[in-house]
Amino acid sequence: MRAVWIVDDDQSIRWVLEKSLAREGIPFKSFSNPDDVLDLLEKEKPQVIISDIRMPKGSGITLLQQIKQDFPKIPVIIMTAFSDMESAVSAFQGGAFEYITKPFDIGEVIALITRAVNESISLEVVKTQFAPNMVASSSMPTELIGQAPSMQEIFRAVGRLAQSNASILITGESGTGKELVARALHRHGDRSSAPFIEFNLAKISKDSIEAELFGYERGAFANAATMKRGCFEQADGGTLFLDEVGDLPLELQGTLLRLIEDGRFHRIGGQQELKCNVRFIASSFKNLEALVASGQFREDLFHRLNVIRLRLPALRERKEDIPILTQHFLMMSARELNVKPKILNPLTLDILSMMQLPGNVRELQNICHRLTVMVSAQEIMPKDLPKDFHQFTPTNSSVNSLDYVNPENIIPVAAIPKQVIQPSSSSSWESGLKTVAKKMLEANNEGIYQELLNKFEKSLIETALEVTRGRKVEAAERLGIGRNTITRKVQELNIL
Repeated sequence: MRAVWIVDDDQSIRWVLEKSLAREGIPFKSFSNPDDVLDLLEKEKPQVIISDIRMPKGSGITLLQQIKQDFPKIPVIIMTAFSDMESAVSAFQGGAFEYITKPFDIGEVIALITRAVNESISLEVVKTQFAPNMVASSSMPTELIGQAPSMQEIFRAVGRLAQSNASILITGESGTGKELVARALHRHGDRSSAPFIEFNLAKISKDSIEAELFGYERGAFANAATMKRGCFEQADGGTLFLDEVGDLPLELQGTLLRLIEDGRFHRIGGQQELKCNVRFIASSFKNLEALVASGQFREDLFHRLNVIRLRLPALRERKEDIPILTQHFLMMSARELNVKPKILNPLTLDILSMMQLPGNVRELQNICHRLTVMVSAQEIMPKDLPKDFHQFTPTNSSVNSLDYVNPENIIPVAAIPKQVIQPSSSSSWESGLKTVAKKMLEANNEGIYQELLNKFEKSLIETALEVTRGRKVEAAERLGIGRNTITRKVQELNIL
């Protein structure tokens, strides 16, 4: 077995990985920059490489591409603290074995490294699924933003599926970003130079859907003064995104099914059979299975569209992303209006994080734009939020914190690094914890930190398992911890 090479400019990350690999008996070598790795590759080869993306002296993506070009059999695991879609897609399209985000569960990372080592040893080949033809660029726009585990799964899926031609069904509530995912799948695929055509069936009258989809010949009906190419024809060679496909009339569903199967169709009023080569991506807010059960949607069409399904999480399922999303949208609105970006008071951010946002990310974006336009001050305070924004039921503690906030304790959000922005609020449970801790300290109790930490973790995990009805994987995702972590904690804390 050859060594695992660790590439990261952060000494603490290298130290943690080194100690963990040593415990497992896995040999290793550490590097602080990609250049040293490339120099040593001329003399010896590692079993696996695990590399950071952003380093002062080089890019992990560039290193990945060089390795896959010269040594395609070496598995490369990419890790990053800057989790975005561009990084994930670039990693997978560059041929990465896996993509992980910091902070990570060390147990899960060691298990991943072990799997990569075993596959490398047994096969001595890891087939690259994606051509290394994409370089991460800070100038490229980020379609989706998020550090929540559920969003990282979406980023990974886009990276894996972009080069596929399989039909994909994207589900999720309104405003979660279904169109953005569809565009990302197209832009990162081999059809990116061909058209991307979006057709929202919910916005078109039923009488016009057929003409818009299939086109028509001149004179086909009263207002058909000229020939018109439909969406299918316009998307030839590229991608057709059928938004809200659940609104497609039943009488047209058979025609769509035939088109997906063989690519053949006729314009309205036309005799000539036409053929197009299109990748289909569909989305739906409606429950298509329920529509199938009620006879409103063809089952065979559903199965044709549902080859691969991606479910986008609602914003309430990824509230840890609200701070970075808010900052991003405030910056974006400022650029559009050519003004200086606003900053959020931490209490204002707390309120936004507690709000009920049925419109999801789109609604949060609209809120940020409205605040940029309407608030004259540079810092957005809780009093600046219009009354209709307070769509949540505040606890007594949150009301008190708004009433008695000390302006001297306010720290502008813009002054806090994006990766560590967290809502800060004073709440009753924190006050209770302080009271208990004070009594234990005054009584000279021993092991106070671990005792309270265990009680906190146990209460948190028990509550998550109660909400998810015992489903550990879902509980771990909601808590933002690894699957191995929750399994270990359940055993350590004797959670039934």
